[in-house]
Amino acid sequence: MSTELKARTPARHQAAAPGRKSSRPESRAAGRRGGPDRLLRLLRTAVTRSLAIALLLAVWEASPRLGLVDRTFLPPFSEVLDAWYQLLESGQLAINTRASLARSLSGFGLAVAAGVPLGLLIGWYRPVADLLSPLLELFRNTAALALLPVFVLILGIGETSKISIVLYACLWPILLNTISAVRTVDPTLLRLARSLDLPPLRLFQKVILPASVPAVFTGIRLAGAVSILVLVAAEMVGAKAGLGYLINASQYNFAIPQMYAGILTISVIGLAFNQLLVAVERRFTSWRPAPGAS
Repeated sequence: MSTELKARTPARHQAAAPGRKSSRPESRAAGRRGGPDRLLRLLRTAVTRSLAIALLLAVWEASPRLGLVDRTFLPPFSEVLDAWYQLLESGQLAINTRASLARSLSGFGLAVAAGVPLGLLIGWYRPVADLLSPLLELFRNTAALALLPVFVLILGIGETSKISIVLYACLWPILLNTISAVRTVDPTLLRLARSLDLPPLRLFQKVILPASVPAVFTGIRLAGAVSILVLVAAEMVGAKAGLGYLINASQYNFAIPQMYAGILTISVIGLAFNQLLVAVERRFTSWRPAPGAS
């Protein structure tokens, strides 16, 4: 009986072994299929997102050449690209871009450093909000560019006035979004936290701050776009370097391709800056489920 059992045992193991091994090639094959499929999805997404831009550039290139617009005022995209390379080789593009980025990032950084803590304070403490609300309502409705002559008269035409106007313009999106983020935290989360008898400071640290991060970053991203747009306008007044100065000087000298090259540079910088802020936001909100995730 024992010899018969021994004779049957290897047969069962041999019958079960192929079943176990057969699943591994299937998983490896699925992994190999997943690689090309993921690559195709990424390629399809990249093509979809760049299609509209490619179409715009094609229309830009063809319209002046076909006589649909006057190429004196709208040169073909290839001529603008050639002017951009000439500015790059001469060093003018690097000098002006460096000057603009230094001013823009300085004003933006100061706005983040001041706007986020102040917005958290106003949103969390009602007495502070009651005290500062009239001033906020007064200044939030005053356009930054309308105050540009005031900044120039008080601070001069140097770097201080340009950084200050960027700071002022960037402060409001950050401040208002931060206040709104604190005030619109899910009441259910607050009730659950209070039911655990958390002290106010701990409640603020563990509930209010994490729940406010997405809306705060929305304000920061809006301020990032504003920092570049306002600076370009400020650099057109009394500046000796910067992309705004480059665009203004090219217009006065009727160097139209160089003017469009400066505008194109601003657009690329704004896009890159926004993508950088999106990456930082994802890093700080990694705890959130991905859109569409179950």
